[in-house]
Amino acid sequence: MKTIVIIQARMGSSRLPGKVLKTLGEVDILTYDIERCRAIKGVDEVIVATSTLQQDDAIVEWCKHHKVTYFRGPEDDVLDRYVQCAKQFEPDYVMRVTSDCPFVDYEMATEIIELMEKERKDIVLINGKLPRGLAIELISYESLLRIHMVGKEPRHREHVTYYAYEFADEFESVTYKAPANRIAPELRITLDTEEDYALIYEVAKYYNNPLISSVEVIQFLKDNPKIAKLNAHIEQKPVV
Repeated sequence: MKTIVIIQARMGSSRLPGKVLKTLGEVDILTYDIERCRAIKGVDEVIVATSTLQQDDAIVEWCKHHKVTYFRGPEDDVLDRYVQCAKQFEPDYVMRVTSDCPFVDYEMATEIIELMEKERKDIVLINGKLPRGLAIELISYESLLRIHMVGKEPRHREHVTYYAYEFADEFESVTYKAPANRIAPELRITLDTEEDYALIYEVAKYYNNPLISSVEVIQFLKDNPKIAKLNAHIEQKPVV
């Protein structure tokens, strides 16, 4: 089973421009993304998919400097960006990661790939309320191509896999039960605002290790409620 990880990344952000290259200790957000995705067992390639906009030249230069495979496609039609990127690798499965999640759970992602190797379904559904920012999505390349053909609404083009959840009866799924030590829906470990960055920075400063287990990150925030509250009031943008 050939599996690739595509990390969507861009410099544009209405609430926190340039967030993917913000520093975390001696490195940056994108370094955390790459190192954690490369730690996922069963992955054949990790690619950064950015846009063709001039402002995203900075991401391309970063990838060149760090010898990371990259692809450039439409800014707004993220689904098309994913499909055109994946076509170059002809995978069986595509794992979707967003660059604003520097503590993506590579251990859980490994287990999800192992599950899919046994089940070979269209998509994995995660059973359990995780902190925002730890989850990944795993979908078959064939399903991604199908969504690309039939998903015409703006929400389908922007959110890549959204069609598969909205029309779940059109896809065969397998369910992954998240471990109890990952269940913490009250926590927000993603990067969209300055408050998010303040929280992530504190975690990174404490551990100084891009490969720290997500379990330890969750426990750290539970043990340090003042830090966890830094972004507790932030509301996620709705899908429209």
